[in-house]
Amino acid sequence: MNIALIGYGKMGKTIETIALKRGHQIVLKISSQNPQDLNDEELKKADVCIEFSTPETAFPHVQACLQAGIPTVCGTTAWLNKLQEAEDICRQQDTSFIFASNFSIGVNLFFRINEMVAQLMAPHHAYRVSMEEIHHTQKKDAPSGTAVTLANTILENQVNMHKWVNHPSDKKDELAIVSKRIDPAPGTHHVTYQSEIDEIQLSHTAHSREGFAYGAVLAAEFIAGKKGIFQMKDVLGI
Repeated sequence: MNIALIGYGKMGKTIETIALKRGHQIVLKISSQNPQDLNDEELKKADVCIEFSTPETAFPHVQACLQAGIPTVCGTTAWLNKLQEAEDICRQQDTSFIFASNFSIGVNLFFRINEMVAQLMAPHHAYRVSMEEIHHTQKKDAPSGTAVTLANTILENQVNMHKWVNHPSDKKDELAIVSKRIDPAPGTHHVTYQSEIDEIQLSHTAHSREGFAYGAVLAAEFIAGKKGIFQMKDVLGI
Protein backbone atom coordinates (compact mmCIF):
# COMPACT_ATOMS: atom_id res chain seq x y z
CA MET A 1 0.00 0.00 0.00
CA ASN A 2 1.28 3.47 -0.90
CA ILE A 3 0.86 5.97 1.94
CA ALA A 4 0.97 9.77 2.00
CA LEU A 5 2.03 11.09 5.41
CA ILE A 6 0.58 14.53 6.08
CA GLY A 7 2.46 15.87 9.08
CA TYR A 8 6.00 14.61 9.60
CA GLY A 9 6.70 15.32 13.25
CA LYS A 10 7.36 12.72 15.94
CA MET A 11 4.06 10.94 15.31
CA GLY A 12 4.49 10.98 11.53
CA LYS A 13 7.96 9.48 11.82
CA THR A 14 6.70 6.76 14.18
CA ILE A 15 3.89 5.96 11.72
CA GLU A 16 6.47 5.76 8.94
CA THR A 17 8.57 3.23 10.87
CA ILE A 18 5.58 0.98 11.58
CA ALA A 19 4.19 1.28 8.05
CA LEU A 20 7.52 0.27 6.53
CA LYS A 21 7.78 -2.71 8.90
CA ARG A 22 4.33 -3.81 7.69
CA GLY A 23 5.47 -3.74 4.07
CA HIS A 24 3.97 -0.42 2.97
CA GLN A 25 5.59 2.40 1.00
CA ILE A 26 5.69 6.09 1.93
CA VAL A 27 5.24 7.96 -1.35
CA LEU A 28 4.69 11.47 0.03
CA LYS A 29 5.75 13.29 3.21
CA ILE A 30 4.27 16.71 3.96
CA SER A 31 5.69 18.99 6.64
CA SER A 32 5.85 22.74 7.21
CA GLN A 33 8.85 22.73 4.86
CA ASN A 34 7.00 21.58 1.73
CA PRO A 35 3.27 22.47 1.91
CA GLN A 36 3.29 23.10 -1.86
CA ASP A 37 3.65 19.36 -2.44
CA LEU A 38 0.17 18.73 -1.07
CA ASN A 39 -1.51 18.74 -4.47
CA ASP A 40 -3.59 16.38 -6.60
CA GLU A 41 -0.66 15.18 -8.68
CA GLU A 42 1.34 14.08 -5.63
CA LEU A 43 -1.67 12.75 -3.73
CA LYS A 44 -2.73 10.54 -6.64
CA LYS A 45 0.40 8.48 -6.03
CA ALA A 46 -1.06 7.31 -2.71
CA ASP A 47 -3.63 4.65 -1.87
CA VAL A 48 -4.35 6.31 1.48
CA CYS A 49 -3.42 9.46 3.42
CA ILE A 50 -2.58 9.56 7.12
CA GLU A 51 -2.89 13.04 8.65
CA PHE A 52 -1.29 13.98 12.00
CA SER A 53 -0.44 17.67 12.02
CA THR A 54 -1.79 20.65 13.97
CA PRO A 55 -5.32 21.88 14.78
CA GLU A 56 -4.77 24.87 12.48
CA THR A 57 -3.70 22.85 9.43
CA ALA A 58 -5.69 19.63 9.85
CA PHE A 59 -8.84 20.61 7.98
CA PRO A 60 -7.07 22.08 4.90
CA HIS A 61 -4.97 18.90 4.76
CA VAL A 62 -7.97 16.59 5.10
CA GLN A 63 -9.90 18.66 2.57
CA ALA A 64 -7.11 18.37 0.00
CA CYS A 65 -6.81 14.61 0.47
CA LEU A 66 -10.53 13.94 0.27
CA GLN A 67 -11.06 16.25 -2.71
CA ALA A 68 -8.37 14.24 -4.47
CA GLY A 69 -10.50 11.17 -3.79
CA ILE A 70 -7.92 9.53 -1.52
CA PRO A 71 -9.06 7.52 1.55
CA THR A 72 -7.95 9.53 4.57
CA VAL A 73 -7.11 8.77 8.20
CA CYS A 74 -6.94 11.76 10.56
CA GLY A 75 -5.73 11.76 14.15
CA THR A 76 -5.28 15.50 14.71
CA THR A 77 -7.63 16.86 17.37
CA ALA A 78 -9.17 20.27 18.21
CA TRP A 79 -10.54 21.01 14.72
CA LEU A 80 -13.88 19.23 15.03
CA ASN A 81 -15.97 22.27 14.19
CA LYS A 82 -15.06 21.30 10.61
CA LEU A 83 -15.59 17.55 10.95
CA GLN A 84 -19.07 17.55 9.40
CA GLU A 85 -17.73 19.49 6.42
CA ALA A 86 -14.95 16.94 5.97
CA GLU A 87 -17.46 14.08 6.07
CA ASP A 88 -19.61 15.87 3.48
CA ILE A 89 -16.60 16.18 1.15
CA CYS A 90 -15.86 12.47 1.65
CA ARG A 91 -19.39 11.56 0.53
CA GLN A 92 -19.29 13.97 -2.41
CA GLN A 93 -16.00 12.49 -3.63
CA ASP A 94 -17.16 8.90 -2.99
CA THR A 95 -14.08 8.02 -0.97
CA SER A 96 -13.48 6.99 2.67
CA PHE A 97 -12.58 8.81 5.85
CA ILE A 98 -11.89 7.96 9.45
CA PHE A 99 -11.28 10.41 12.28
CA ALA A 100 -10.39 9.29 15.78
CA SER A 101 -9.33 11.29 18.79
CA ASN A 102 -7.04 8.37 19.58
CA PHE A 103 -6.02 5.43 17.39
CA SER A 104 -4.52 3.28 20.14
CA ILE A 105 -6.16 -0.14 20.35
CA GLY A 106 -6.01 0.02 24.16
CA VAL A 107 -7.61 3.46 24.27
CA ASN A 108 -10.44 2.40 21.98
CA LEU A 109 -11.13 -0.57 24.23
CA PHE A 110 -10.99 1.92 27.12
CA PHE A 111 -13.61 4.06 25.33
CA ARG A 112 -15.91 1.05 25.28
CA ILE A 113 -15.25 0.24 28.94
CA ASN A 114 -15.91 3.89 29.83
CA GLU A 115 -19.25 3.72 28.02
CA MET A 116 -20.27 0.54 29.82
CA VAL A 117 -19.30 1.91 33.24
CA ALA A 118 -21.08 5.23 32.56
CA GLN A 119 -24.25 3.29 31.81
CA LEU A 120 -23.88 1.19 34.97
CA MET A 121 -23.20 4.23 37.16
CA ALA A 122 -26.00 6.40 35.75
CA PRO A 123 -28.67 5.38 38.34
CA HIS A 124 -26.28 5.77 41.28
CA HIS A 125 -26.41 9.48 42.10
CA ALA A 126 -24.28 9.16 45.24
CA TYR A 127 -21.23 9.03 42.97
CA ARG A 128 -19.74 12.16 41.44
CA VAL A 129 -17.60 11.67 38.34
CA SER A 130 -14.49 13.66 37.42
CA MET A 131 -11.55 13.26 35.03
CA GLU A 132 -7.84 13.93 34.83
CA GLU A 133 -5.57 13.75 31.79
CA ILE A 134 -1.78 14.03 31.67
CA HIS A 135 0.29 14.64 28.52
CA HIS A 136 3.73 15.90 27.51
CA THR A 137 4.31 19.65 27.38
CA GLN A 138 4.22 19.75 23.57
CA LYS A 139 0.56 18.72 23.57
CA LYS A 140 -1.19 21.74 22.06
CA ASP A 141 -4.83 21.15 22.98
CA ALA A 142 -6.34 20.88 26.44
CA PRO A 143 -8.27 18.88 27.31
CA SER A 144 -7.00 16.19 24.99
CA GLY A 145 -9.22 14.83 22.25
CA THR A 146 -9.25 11.52 24.09
CA ALA A 147 -10.50 13.23 27.26
CA VAL A 148 -13.23 15.00 25.30
CA THR A 149 -14.38 11.69 23.81
CA LEU A 150 -14.48 10.10 27.27
CA ALA A 151 -16.31 13.12 28.72
CA ASN A 152 -18.95 13.26 26.01
CA THR A 153 -19.74 9.59 26.55
CA ILE A 154 -20.15 10.19 30.28
CA LEU A 155 -22.40 13.21 29.68
CA GLU A 156 -24.64 11.11 27.44
CA ASN A 157 -25.35 8.91 30.45
CA GLN A 158 -25.32 11.39 33.35
CA VAL A 159 -28.69 13.14 33.22
CA ASN A 160 -27.72 15.72 35.86
CA MET A 161 -24.57 16.84 34.07
CA HIS A 162 -24.85 19.11 31.04
CA LYS A 163 -21.29 20.09 30.09
CA TRP A 164 -17.62 19.47 30.78
CA VAL A 165 -15.22 22.17 31.95
CA ASN A 166 -11.43 22.19 31.85
CA HIS A 167 -10.87 23.00 35.52
CA PRO A 168 -11.89 21.65 38.93
CA SER A 169 -15.56 22.23 39.67
CA ASP A 170 -18.01 21.60 42.48
CA LYS A 171 -21.04 22.39 40.34
CA LYS A 172 -23.33 19.38 40.04
CA ASP A 173 -24.09 20.01 36.37
CA GLU A 174 -20.40 20.20 35.32
CA LEU A 175 -17.99 17.37 34.56
CA ALA A 176 -14.56 18.58 35.66
CA ILE A 177 -11.55 17.68 33.52
CA VAL A 178 -8.15 18.56 34.97
CA SER A 179 -5.38 18.77 32.36
CA LYS A 180 -1.72 18.41 33.34
CA ARG A 181 1.31 18.79 31.05
CA ILE A 182 4.33 16.88 32.32
CA ASP A 183 7.22 15.52 30.25
CA PRO A 184 7.71 12.89 28.97
CA ALA A 185 4.19 11.48 29.50
CA PRO A 186 2.68 10.27 26.17
CA GLY A 187 -0.82 10.16 27.69
CA THR A 188 -2.66 9.12 30.84
CA HIS A 189 -6.42 9.37 31.44
CA HIS A 190 -8.28 8.80 34.70
CA VAL A 191 -12.04 8.64 35.16
CA THR A 192 -13.05 8.69 38.82
CA TYR A 193 -16.44 8.01 40.43
CA GLN A 194 -16.36 9.09 44.07
CA SER A 195 -18.90 8.87 46.86
CA GLU A 196 -18.65 9.47 50.60
CA ILE A 197 -17.91 5.80 51.21
CA ASP A 198 -15.77 4.64 48.29
CA GLU A 199 -14.15 5.41 44.95
CA ILE A 200 -14.03 3.70 41.55
CA GLN A 201 -11.30 4.68 39.10
CA LEU A 202 -10.72 3.74 35.46
CA SER A 203 -7.26 4.46 34.06
CA HIS A 204 -5.35 4.14 30.83
CA THR A 205 -1.65 4.96 30.52
CA ALA A 206 0.26 5.01 27.25
CA HIS A 207 3.95 4.11 27.46
CA SER A 208 4.93 5.34 23.99
CA ARG A 209 3.60 6.79 20.74
CA GLU A 210 3.83 3.41 19.02
CA GLY A 211 0.35 2.35 20.11
CA PHE A 212 -1.21 5.42 18.47
CA ALA A 213 0.87 5.01 15.33
CA TYR A 214 0.15 1.28 15.02
CA GLY A 215 -3.59 1.91 15.27
CA ALA A 216 -3.40 4.62 12.60
CA VAL A 217 -1.69 2.21 10.20
CA LEU A 218 -4.34 -0.44 10.95
CA ALA A 219 -7.02 2.15 10.18
CA ALA A 220 -5.31 3.00 6.88
CA GLU A 221 -5.19 -0.67 5.93
CA PHE A 222 -8.88 -0.98 6.81
CA ILE A 223 -10.21 1.96 4.75
CA ALA A 224 -8.01 1.57 1.67
CA GLY A 225 -10.34 0.67 -1.19
CA LYS A 226 -13.49 1.27 0.87
CA LYS A 227 -16.18 3.95 0.58
CA GLY A 228 -17.80 5.76 3.48
CA ILE A 229 -17.29 7.22 6.95
CA PHE A 230 -15.78 4.89 9.54
CA GLN A 231 -14.74 4.84 13.19
CA MET A 232 -12.08 2.90 15.07
CA LYS A 233 -14.77 0.61 16.44
CA ASP A 234 -15.30 -0.53 12.82
CA VAL A 235 -11.56 -1.21 12.45
CA LEU A 236 -11.46 -3.19 15.69
CA GLY A 237 -14.87 -4.83 15.42
CA ILE A 238 -16.08 -3.58 18.81
